[in-house]
Amino acid sequence: MTISSPIKDIFLYGLFLFIVYLFFFGNDESLQIIRVIFQGEWRTVFVVFLGILLEALPFIVIGALMASVIQIFITEEIIQKFIPKRPIPAMITALIGAAILPVCECAIIPVVRRLIQKGMPVHAGTVLLIGAPILNFVVFGSTFYAFQRQPEIFYGRFILCVMTALIAGTVIYVSFNKTNILKFNTDDLTLQRPLNQNRGASKLKGVLHHTCQEFFAVGKVFIIGAFLASIAQVYVQQSMLIETAKEPVNSTIMMMAFAFILSLCSEADAFVAASLGHVFLPGAILGFLVYGPIMDLKNVFVMLSSFKVRFVLLFFLVITITVFGLSLLAGHLINGG
Repeated sequence: MTISSPIKDIFLYGLFLFIVYLFFFGNDESLQIIRVIFQGEWRTVFVVFLGILLEALPFIVIGALMASVIQIFITEEIIQKFIPKRPIPAMITALIGAAILPVCECAIIPVVRRLIQKGMPVHAGTVLLIGAPILNFVVFGSTFYAFQRQPEIFYGRFILCVMTALIAGTVIYVSFNKTNILKFNTDDLTLQRPLNQNRGASKLKGVLHHTCQEFFAVGKVFIIGAFLASIAQVYVQQSMLIETAKEPVNSTIMMMAFAFILSLCSEADAFVAASLGHVFLPGAILGFLVYGPIMDLKNVFVMLSSFKVRFVLLFFLVITITVFGLSLLAGHLINGG
């Protein structure tokens, strides 16, 4: 016997509210339940999981809201009007859009999915997917504040992001220019349902309805990724990182892996990177700052629920190889050649 989707959604929503209640208002008696269920390091896993969830929740809501606004108000004709047909101008336009959109990696995946459904070219969507979590003004400000005394890291992060976006966009254009990369989702049937004007349904109601549907479609998958990321954070040995901190190739690999595991929000990762700046080489720090917002553990699950596996695998390989190579090159230049 399977549980219907509305019942599962209500269950997950109630579970989330219960976790938030425990986090903000839990007393000794209510928290005793958690102490009994989670023992030792698993209690730490729960706390880390809750932190990831609460940190990402506002951005998931923003992403769901923006995707719903696109669904209701943005037509295929508007997309075709503003996105050039030639690949290079289209990718540059997407970079400009990435700098304007105040969204992090938690929110951009449903937005890009909805834009591609509306007719945005896949290469432009790829550039937006890469650029938005790093190039927006919020991340710009946090990175500047964290690396005021290291302008090479501050500028390097955004230069490497732009280069990575253009390289990956070009590869995706060659590989998937005329291919559908979106995975069919049963929630799309609900999200694409037209408004019933005869019953007085307004566009505002449509946005709210679609936002709820989008939130649960993304949130259910995000919870799985956040839980696995919290396990990885607790059990990864930081001594493994420090042992290879001063060797360029190994330290860059370790910092990129660390960024993937930690799954930090791009608005906050600069401060974590700054705290490690005295231990790791500049190239490794750049690898951490560029790779994490584009590709991390929790968002892999969201991508797999939105895009076909072949696209996600190629995206993963291209981003990993490109960021790794550019980080080593940047580290070499920063260290004086």
